[in-house]
Amino acid sequence: MRRPRGEPGSRAPRPTEGATCAGPGESCFPSDGPLVCALEQERRFRLPPKPPPPLQPVLRGGQRLEAALSCPRFLRYPRQHLIRSLAEARPEELTPHVMVLLAQHLARHRLREPQLLEAIAHFLVVQEAQLNSKVVQKLVLPFGRLNYLPLEQQFMPCLERILAREAGLAPLATVNILMSLCQLRCLPFRALHFVFSPGFINHISGTPHALIVRRYLSLLDTAVELELPGYRGPRLPRRQQVPIFPQPLITDRARCKYSHKDIVAEGLRQLLGEEKYRQDLTVPPGYCTDFLLCVSSSGAVLPVRTQDPFLPYPPRSCLQGQAAPQPTTRDPAQRVVLMLRERWHFCRDGRVLLGSRALRERHLGLMGYQLLPLPFEELESQRGLPQLKSYLRQKLQALGLRWGPEGG
Repeated sequence: MRRPRGEPGSRAPRPTEGATCAGPGESCFPSDGPLVCALEQERRFRLPPKPPPPLQPVLRGGQRLEAALSCPRFLRYPRQHLIRSLAEARPEELTPHVMVLLAQHLARHRLREPQLLEAIAHFLVVQEAQLNSKVVQKLVLPFGRLNYLPLEQQFMPCLERILAREAGLAPLATVNILMSLCQLRCLPFRALHFVFSPGFINHISGTPHALIVRRYLSLLDTAVELELPGYRGPRLPRRQQVPIFPQPLITDRARCKYSHKDIVAEGLRQLLGEEKYRQDLTVPPGYCTDFLLCVSSSGAVLPVRTQDPFLPYPPRSCLQGQAAPQPTTRDPAQRVVLMLRERWHFCRDGRVLLGSRALRERHLGLMGYQLLPLPFEELESQRGLPQLKSYLRQKLQALGLRWGPEGG
């Protein structure tokens, strides 16, 4: 017997055209039907409204410069971006905070950009009366580090006035400024008189940064000894002197896996023998050398253990009021220092040594050590240890050095 239509178990009518056929357990309604539209409207009404995108503020030159320098990824912004932002900034937008950020950026990334450095020097001169020594030390830092003496004629007179005004207020900032000027070979005598005075030395002795200040003062005293023969003021007492750089610099220790020191050491060991060179030897007054050789007047490389590897400090040529040393019959030995010039020892994209590197090489040369630079381009071009040994042999022979059975 047939079941009447509409009773349970009867066959459902076919969906009308335009309806959405759902899967098992789902309803089957037209997609544009009133029920589906009502449900969709209610769903949207219950959702929280999407906030509008925030309006991006329009940054002017000084603000854009600060935003770029405050970004964690400094190198995302090329020099041209910084130069353009600085050029578009109004004078009142160039605050000490912005210029300190710029100075730190240049120093951190070894960017020797004259336009930016000259802008910092000009700002320092114009804002002299409003700047204290703690800010000035940060503004001056890139000049010493990047080995750049600005063209601004009032740069040095301005710093001398600031040092005279602020030297007694911030001892560490004072010696930091002098350290930067020392790298530029521009030490003012009046400031040296102050920091070498007994009052200043006694004042810093009980401070938390006494050791670092004594180390800087020891370096300044070395610069006076070697580079300022006309200085007649007070000096750092011998008992206050400490080694300047008794170990490799922090940057070298941090990048040791990229350094050529290990392979050069192995090349020297196979070429000369372990007894004829010293690695990482600190010579008075405290400069760490990469590799040091002792060489006779005839050019023979001598075993270091049979020689005093240190030249006298102060050099005999610097001793004042003393008789000239008497000649000896012993064969005098020359000290040769092999200096690794790694890629990070230079300003970025240039051939200018960083100030600290240039200072060390300059002082070692003035002390009487013969320097043999090993540039990173030449070291990187050597393919393997045999080529490196051939390269080192040519470098040493160019100085007239001999070794082996015929060389002693």
